[in-house]
Amino acid sequence: MRAGLYVHFPFCLKKCLYCDFNSAAGTGEDAERYVELLLREMELRHAALPEAVEAPTLYFGGGTPSLMAPEQVGRAIDAAARRFGLAADAEVTLEANPGTVTPERLAGYRAAGVNRLSLGVQSFDERLLQMLGRVHTLKEAVSVFDEARRAGFDNLSIDLMHSLPGQTLEEWRAALRRAIELAPEHISAYALSVEEGTPFERLYDEGTLVLPGEEEAARMFETTSEMLQNGGYLHYEISNFARPGRFSRHNLSYWSRQSYLGFGSGAHSFWNTDGIGRRWSNAADAASYRDEVSASVLPERDRLELTPDDAVAESFFLGLRVLTGLDLAPLKAAFDDELLAPRLAQVDELLRDGLLVAEGDTIRLADSSVIIANSIFSRFL
Repeated sequence: MRAGLYVHFPFCLKKCLYCDFNSAAGTGEDAERYVELLLREMELRHAALPEAVEAPTLYFGGGTPSLMAPEQVGRAIDAAARRFGLAADAEVTLEANPGTVTPERLAGYRAAGVNRLSLGVQSFDERLLQMLGRVHTLKEAVSVFDEARRAGFDNLSIDLMHSLPGQTLEEWRAALRRAIELAPEHISAYALSVEEGTPFERLYDEGTLVLPGEEEAARMFETTSEMLQNGGYLHYEISNFARPGRFSRHNLSYWSRQSYLGFGSGAHSFWNTDGIGRRWSNAADAASYRDEVSASVLPERDRLELTPDDAVAESFFLGLRVLTGLDLAPLKAAFDDELLAPRLAQVDELLRDGLLVAEGDTIRLADSSVIIANSIFSRFL
């Protein structure tokens, strides 16, 4: 059984103003205790699995995983290899904040087995970095690339945000030019979303957080695809661009409904041996996670056995995120005609409207409809 692995590290130096992820300020002492819990949870999950696993990917997300010492990351990688057969050519990604790494720490991660680094740059504008509440500076955002290359990383990804308060289209163009000049293998470029419960939501409701209008945001989205594709990047998912052969293998497993196992507080899992699957999440509350794992209890929450109809709906709205398209042949082989009929009728309507295009059994978003992808996906729910 092949299943990707995700490790959630919830600690940050401080929480960014826009962030609604399961994260909180923490210390090195917290990190060491937490890593021990992660290793214990891996042991418990290994014992509970109905069959052996080979993991093609391992992803450290957060939070700020680069607050983990290289030795701690190495222990987690070693445990993943022992418990879940981490493949020899596995993609091992670590999310890193440019303000939390040094050349020595980067070299340590590479030596521990990390072979892909995802850098949370977000902006190349000092004013915007401060407005977002990021802990790194523009100088650190740029210098970390040279440091990572010297440490031996040949697979770098960066995150960038557009449609930020006060950001202009020309400022976004400048950020994209800077990114192309740095030449990472992968770029995630996405619009700011004001999430419930964040400081940004309060500021937005008060009227003090003024975002670019819809037309300006749309121009930023379109400019992103145009500039990055002209710069040699393939637009392979709604917000993701990569050099040929450098797609995120881990994220592709999510969009193709492959199994993955999540470890750490709030981590999500999906187990799919029958084409339908089941989902669950871990306790998000740090104390509950600690207490249950310490008592040798898997901290599962919200276990959901999917129905065939759920599986079909997910196949469409996840599969169409990948811009190379969704192959309908495996779906037609796996599910009966009656179950597929309503979705295929929706596909026919979208094809007539020019929102999808078909090439044989493969359907994909039309280039002009990528910007309204979410409204298209919602039709399959």
